[in-house]
Amino acid sequence: MLDFGTWRYQQAKKEREGRKHQKGLMVHEVRMRPHISGHDMERKVRLAERFLREGDRVKVTVMFRGREMAHPETGRAVLERVLEHLKELSAVDRGANMEGRFLTIILAPTNKKMPKPTQVAGEQQVAQT
Repeated sequence: MLDFGTWRYQQAKKEREGRKHQKGLMVHEVRMRPHISGHDMERKVRLAERFLREGDRVKVTVMFRGREMAHPETGRAVLERVLEHLKELSAVDRGANMEGRFLTIILAPTNKKMPKPTQVAGEQQVAQT
């Protein structure tokens, strides 16, 4: 006969071992303002792209201050531009939603594996022999 307490302990130990190697769900946030410049937008999109390539979800947030709250359409236009840049890498997990003074959208990575960008300027590729 098998001791029930020992069996239950062994089962709990197996479950703990299994959970140890799981990767938790990560949601990274990228914040912007409604009147963001082109270069800053490119930088934030590259950051979101890196998170998506790593397999994490991205929460894109547009923050409004003061009188900007009267024109949420400018924030929606910013989100549309971000979606246009990331359409190959991501799918919309949760659509645009206004929460207080923040307009947010959550993007999930698609299953298609995109090749990583090739060589960065200034980096030299080492030939293997």
